[in-house]
Amino acid sequence: MAGMLKEQLLVVDDEPEIRALLRAGLEAEGFGVLEAATGAEAEVQLTSHPVSLITLDLKLGGEDGLKLARELRTRRNTPIIMITGKGDPIDRVVGLELGADDYIAKPFLMREVIARVRAVLRRYVPAETAAADVPSGGTRYTFDGWTLDPSRREVRHPSGETCDLTTAEFNLLAIFVQRPGRVLSRDELMDLLKGHDWTPMDRSIDGLVARLRRKIEPESERPRLVKTVRGVGYAFAGGVKRV
Repeated sequence: MAGMLKEQLLVVDDEPEIRALLRAGLEAEGFGVLEAATGAEAEVQLTSHPVSLITLDLKLGGEDGLKLARELRTRRNTPIIMITGKGDPIDRVVGLELGADDYIAKPFLMREVIARVRAVLRRYVPAETAAADVPSGGTRYTFDGWTLDPSRREVRHPSGETCDLTTAEFNLLAIFVQRPGRVLSRDELMDLLKGHDWTPMDRSIDGLVARLRRKIEPESERPRLVKTVRGVGYAFAGGVKRV
């Protein structure tokens, strides 16, 4: 439709040929495309332009794509699709756990890239929309010394310090706290987070849970609060009270 703003994507890759390929394919589908060859260039683009999604090369030349994904995720809620030429699935899982929402392996078909970009964008909840979806009001929740305040969108550590959570991490924790003891499948969690197009290869919920655990669990490798229910999903095991 004439006059509609294009969704703008950022392609971060040190190979000019890959950037050109992705730009041509994405622009043909109506997306605006920005490019960056390094993490520093990516930061300049993100600071200067609104970006709806980032594609990020895992083996960014001279840098670590995983490290950059971690840094981006700590400061931004922009969805990330990791692009990797490595065959080792461990790298892909680590990338997802550090903050990527999906991955694509090189060599890739452009139609797969387009499909995954559209799927991630459809299930992504912008911060202002997500904030409206978490119940507010005077009710607060406590669990194991922690306090979650939906109206302030604030989580406090038992020490009293504020825990720095991304929008997605806060919303996931609120979903768990409001349903203590209930086993939630990945599909249910995706629906509750306003998601769509869940596929068996997509492990972004697992990555989001892993990031939340690192922030609220004393030992994220042996979680006591967010329990894995093998073959099903997750359950919140904290003693929740409304205050």
